[in-house]
Amino acid sequence: MKQPTTNSRILISISAALILAAAGCAKKPVAQAPPPAPQAAPQSAPSTPAPSPAPRAAAQPQPQAAAAPAQRLPDAATRARIDQLLARIEDAYFDYNQHTLRPDAMKALQADSSELRDIIVQYPTYKLTIEGHCDERGSEAYNLALGDARAKAAKDYLVQVGISNSQLAVVSYGKDKPVCDEHDETCWQKNRRIHIVASAN
Repeated sequence: MKQPTTNSRILISISAALILAAAGCAKKPVAQAPPPAPQAAPQSAPSTPAPSPAPRAAAQPQPQAAAAPAQRLPDAATRARIDQLLARIEDAYFDYNQHTLRPDAMKALQADSSELRDIIVQYPTYKLTIEGHCDERGSEAYNLALGDARAKAAKDYLVQVGISNSQLAVVSYGKDKPVCDEHDETCWQKNRRIHIVASAN
């Protein structure tokens, strides 16, 4: 039998080595590439939550001021009627050194005072002023006090008629505003009086 040549041996050796290497590679598990990492879902910018409405504080009851009287004033026609009534209510006269209402003084105050009351009661801020007057005799201080007492006597009577006390003001002029300048009893009697006027509003 013919012996193989050196070259043939080398080829056989290389072939055998290749077969063995291939066999070894076949047994070796093929490394697989790791699966791609899952892509994170694109995150939108974090939305700022809408601020929840602040709880409404319970309405605190406000302290109520004392109810002020209505500020309604009589219109021109009503004022004219009041002026007519005041002109018809005669001055009430007094005896010398007295502040007590005489029967004739009460009669003078009573005339038309009911209608006057019915009108001004509708206008709580509308006021009347009762003026007290005296004759020239006596000191200034004495007559101021006497005129005030006379005005208050008339006011008390009108309150009894039904006119609100808060709508009646009093003022004393003493002997400073006489309606007569003679120096006798007839003139003095005319000056001892009360007179009612509408207050400035």
